[in-house]
Amino acid sequence: MSSSPNAHLVGRVGAVLRALSAANETGAATVDLARATDLPRPTVHRLLSSLAEEGFVDRDRRTGRWFLGPELYLLGQTAGHRYDVTHHARASVHRLAAKTGESAFFSALRGAETVCLLREDGDFPIRSFVLYEGARFPLGVVSAGLVILSFLDDAEVDAYLEHTDLTARWGRAHSPEAIRARIARTRQHGYAVNPGLVVEGSWGMAAAVFDRDGQPAWALTLTGIETRFRPDRQPELGALLLHEAHALTRTLDTPGFR
Repeated sequence: MSSSPNAHLVGRVGAVLRALSAANETGAATVDLARATDLPRPTVHRLLSSLAEEGFVDRDRRTGRWFLGPELYLLGQTAGHRYDVTHHARASVHRLAAKTGESAFFSALRGAETVCLLREDGDFPIRSFVLYEGARFPLGVVSAGLVILSFLDDAEVDAYLEHTDLTARWGRAHSPEAIRARIARTRQHGYAVNPGLVVEGSWGMAAAVFDRDGQPAWALTLTGIETRFRPDRQPELGALLLHEAHALTRTLDTPGFR
């Protein structure tokens, strides 16, 4: 049975807002959002114009670039009382950055994506900029998405890989067979390693944080350049990630972002 016109419209609005959230620091042009959502440019422009009338998006009159609007901020502040767990995670992110010198992150599972919510840089001067607050990646891509996917049950993993083609955008290193091999290693070690598969030379490691139902709902991540993630250092970084992830799992008693 096909979805209703209203549901179709809501899906398009959601896609535009999510695409805009990933570029909100610098804003996005209409054509950029059309490309990111695979929607016609006139359609995206109409949606943005309607959203702007309600305050959900805002447009810079000088540059013409779009940003998330003040009404979304107010709604988010209200929703934060139920869903925001970043105040719990901030201390873990800070400790990871301070102890390792790398960039540390906290991400949440939303649908079939991870969304970066927190970032703190350590004191090592060379950094990776693959992850940033607001960045979204599909499950199986970047270490946060890999570790969360790895600790879903086998039926969920099978269904996701059967219906999701990651190779078109992310390359053959993200084929189902390659991802299954990384899932096996992640389950063996307890943490995920991304060996520069998104940006060459930019490595990441992540550990899952579980909700009160025992489901992977968040992830703590460390990223940096390849030489900082050499094989002899990975167990040390993995142990730090797992320690903080286990402590945060015990602290969080709210439902996951699912």
